[in-house]
Amino acid sequence: MAASAKSKWKRLNESLSPKLFMKYVFDPEYCLPAMILLIVAEIFVNLIVIQKIKYTEIDWTAYMQEVEGVVNGTYDYLKLKGDTGPLVYPAGFVYIYTALYYITDHGTNIKLGQYIFAVLYILSLVVIFDIYRRCKTIPPYAYIFMCCASYRIHSIYILRLFNDPIAMLFLYIAADLFLQDKWSSGCLMFSLGVSVKMNVLLFAPALLMLLLVRHGTMATAKYLTICALPQIILAIPFLLVNPWGYIIQSFNLGRQFFYVWTVNWRLVPEDLFLDKKFQLLLLASHAVCLLIFFHFKWKRSRLYQCVRFKLEMKPLPHTLTSSQIILPLFTANFIGMCFSRSLHYQFYVWYFHTLHYLLWSTALPSVVRILLLGCLELSWNTYPSTVFSSSLLHVSHFVILASLWWSPLYTPQKKVVVASKMH
Repeated sequence: MAASAKSKWKRLNESLSPKLFMKYVFDPEYCLPAMILLIVAEIFVNLIVIQKIKYTEIDWTAYMQEVEGVVNGTYDYLKLKGDTGPLVYPAGFVYIYTALYYITDHGTNIKLGQYIFAVLYILSLVVIFDIYRRCKTIPPYAYIFMCCASYRIHSIYILRLFNDPIAMLFLYIAADLFLQDKWSSGCLMFSLGVSVKMNVLLFAPALLMLLLVRHGTMATAKYLTICALPQIILAIPFLLVNPWGYIIQSFNLGRQFFYVWTVNWRLVPEDLFLDKKFQLLLLASHAVCLLIFFHFKWKRSRLYQCVRFKLEMKPLPHTLTSSQIILPLFTANFIGMCFSRSLHYQFYVWYFHTLHYLLWSTALPSVVRILLLGCLELSWNTYPSTVFSSSLLHVSHFVILASLWWSPLYTPQKKVVVASKMH
């Protein structure tokens, strides 16, 4: 008995040792306790914010007006409108917000809507944490900056009720499924995300590459079909009435954004911001940057040193590592954000939860990583945006993109075998 008690006392002392405490703070392998604590804290934070901070109307009423048109029997997308303009989101958005329309008493019970979005926020965190638990890249202390340090993110979810978080939840579920080698289910979730808002397509170039690498050329066609079919099935009621109207409204890549809402291009005059040539230049820069990263950082990196990229690729006999999946996906999306022709305040959620992974995949000192997160937060919380805030945003993007270029995980492959473990 004495020996057993002594052994238990020894284990208790080891569990309370400073060395183990430091692991729970700095070691990515010991991130689960921090995640659990932060999720519990976020539940209370969301409840307090809903109770204490006033809801701000921006798009919720317009969303309700748009889906009310469908409820009343209008399936022509050209005739579906709200106070902020025509309906410009795909069919998945209509179904989800129609459900919210009924649940919230035709959109009038906004408090209930806020609680629903609080649940959405917590669920998103659970999925994101599961992704990072598998990746083992981010130290536990960094999750504090992901959860507690962004007023804007909480606002987007529970004070504004935007559709962007819903689209991103589907995306993160898809990424989590990819990590589990469940590519059919993942592609379905990816497609559902696109059906809510097409910003999810920013991840598509990397997803296409991952499908080719993991499954080969022939099988990729099957997964692309899985991505495409939900878009068609969900849109059938609208395609039967006015197919062209649905396509040009829900997937309109050329629609103009309002200069008053731009976060990233306040440093240029409004006439240049609205200039089609400027927008085409940004689109071309986006495509070129993606191609450069594919050729020099994905195709030739240590991530895929055993893969031969060619027109007819064969499937890999083994699963992909977390870095092989998550780093290209998040990098592709980040490149899209860097060259976006306009970023509105709610678009912050498009990449906020990926920034920590991207930063800790670089060789930057932790102090610089945290400083960059602070600079981005400052840029996104400056309203209205200024020349300084937009410039700060672009400088921060450039530093992160350059750091990703020199990331150890993107080091070009060499003839010697790399023995280090890749997470």
